[in-house]
Amino acid sequence: MTEPEGPVAGQDTPVSTTASRLFDLRTVLALLFSVYGIVLLIVGLVATDQADIAKAGGWNVNLITGISMLVLAAFFILWVRLRPVKAPVEEIEGTAGDTAGPPGH
Repeated sequence: MTEPEGPVAGQDTPVSTTASRLFDLRTVLALLFSVYGIVLLIVGLVATDQADIAKAGGWNVNLITGISMLVLAAFFILWVRLRPVKAPVEEIEGTAGDTAGPPGH
């Protein structure tokens, strides 16, 4: 018989971390900060008039907050790229200390 090509099931198969990266809290927060930051950036550039700026003491608060949120989103994305989540690798069978029931049985 010939050996099958590629890894055999259960032996050194690569663990997919796509789902763990997708649902990582940092990724979700980066997405939320990006969406809200873009909305506030557009509102700050387009829909803010001088009366709004005068109420805020001369600051375009929507524009500044939008830029800050986009910078924070970029920080979260950079953090995910530099320190990715590593999925735990568990052996399916033959692990030491594996018990079928509660201790004492």
